[in-house]
Amino acid sequence: MKTFVLDTNVVIHDPEALFAFEGARVVIPLPVIEELDTFKRSNDERGRAARMVARTLDRLRQKGRLTEGVPLPHGGTLRVEMVHSDGLPAQFLSSSKDNMILGVAQYLKTKKETVIFISKDINLRIKAEAIGLDTQDYEKEKVNVDDLYGGFREASGSKEDIDLFYKEKRLSVDNLDLPDLKANEFVILKDPAGGSSSALSRFDPDSRSLLALTKADASPWGIKPLNMEQRFALELLLRKEVQLVTLVGVPGSGKTLLSLAAGLEQVLNEHAYRKLLIARPVVPVGHDLGYLPGTKQEKLNTWMGAIYDNLEFLMDRQHREDTDLDTQMLLEEGKLEVEAVTYLRGRSLPGQYILIDDAQNLTPHEIKTIISRVGRNSKIVLTGDPYQIDNYYLDSASNGLTNLVERFKGQHLFGHVKFSKIERSPLAALAAELL
Repeated sequence: MKTFVLDTNVVIHDPEALFAFEGARVVIPLPVIEELDTFKRSNDERGRAARMVARTLDRLRQKGRLTEGVPLPHGGTLRVEMVHSDGLPAQFLSSSKDNMILGVAQYLKTKKETVIFISKDINLRIKAEAIGLDTQDYEKEKVNVDDLYGGFREASGSKEDIDLFYKEKRLSVDNLDLPDLKANEFVILKDPAGGSSSALSRFDPDSRSLLALTKADASPWGIKPLNMEQRFALELLLRKEVQLVTLVGVPGSGKTLLSLAAGLEQVLNEHAYRKLLIARPVVPVGHDLGYLPGTKQEKLNTWMGAIYDNLEFLMDRQHREDTDLDTQMLLEEGKLEVEAVTYLRGRSLPGQYILIDDAQNLTPHEIKTIISRVGRNSKIVLTGDPYQIDNYYLDSASNGLTNLVERFKGQHLFGHVKFSKIERSPLAALAAELL
C-alpha cells in the first residue's frame, strides 16, 4: 500500500484532497495542522479552506485516534504524523515548517513504507527529490491545456447541405460526420469540393440540428465582432439560456471587452439583468485587499485598473462626455458593482450578469464556490488565459478555469470559445508573438 504525505498547499488548494487517494495511506504531518491553524482566522479563501479541512479532520476523529490512523470512506486510512528528523541531512535540521514536513516523509520512508510526497510547491518538490523522496504535484484536477476543448470545429458539408442550411436556418446532423458534438458547440461548414460555400452554426442537442447564429452580428454597446471567434463569443454572451460562458485566450483577443459590452447592453439597454457585477481574483489568490493602502474602494480601483480601462473605452464609444462620472453614476445607482473575488463568498447573486476576469488565477475549489453562489436568472462569464498565471501553486493544467471547461463541456447551459486571434494594435500583436 502506498503512503501519500500531503503538503499544506495541497489541502488549501483542494480541501477534499484528503479523500483523493483511494485505498492508500494518507498522512498529514503535524506541521501541516499547525500551518492550517495560523490560516483559520483569515477571511479569505485560504482561511476558508483551512477551516473546512479542520472540520473534516474533526469528523474523522470521531472514528478513532488520528495519530493511529482512521479509515476513509472509499478505502485506505488517514493519520496525523508527529515531527521526525531521522534521515534528514544536517542542513535540513531547522525549525522550517517545510523541512519538518519533509522530515515526516523521510521518516516514513525509513520504515520501509512506499512514500510519495505530494506538494504544489515546486521548490519543495525539488528539495524532496534531493533527499531521495518520490514526489508528485497534486494532479487530481489537471487538464492538458493543449487538448482543451475549443468550442468550435470545422466540418464538411456539401453545397446542397449549405444551401439548405441558409434556406431553413437549420440542418440536421444525422447525415454529417460530426462525432461527439457538444451542446452549444459551433460548427463551420465548408464545401469539401473546394467551393466558396460555407456557414457558421451552433449545435442544438435537443433537435440534433445545426442552427443559424442569431446574435453573432449584434453590436452590443457599439462593439462589433472583428473575427469569427468573437462572433461565436457574442452568440453565447447574448443568449440568456446559456447561463455559464467561458472565454479562454491570449491577451488582446477581445474576450474581456466583448464580455463587458454584452453585460452593459443587457443590463442598461435590454434590462435582462438588474446589475453588472465584475470581479477579479486578488493575486496571490486567497489574499484580501488589506495589504493595499487606502479605503476598500481605493484598493479596488488600484487592482481593477484593467477593468476600468475597458469600461472607459466602452463609455467613450457611446460618446459620453464624462467617462468617470458615468462609471461612478452606474456604481452609485447599483447598476454596476466592481469587487474582489474573495468578497463574493457567502453572497447570493440573483438576477445579475457576472463577469469573473483573470479566472485562470482561481483554484477549482474557488471556481466551484463562486458558481454555487449564482442565483436564479443570473449569467456568469469567466475569462482568462491559462498561460498567464500569477498564482504560485497553479499552472495551465491545474487552474480552475481549464478544469471548469473540461467538466462542463456538453452541458446545455454552458458555452465556450477558445480565442487565438489578437485584435490589439500591430505593436501589441508583434510583442505577443516575439517576446
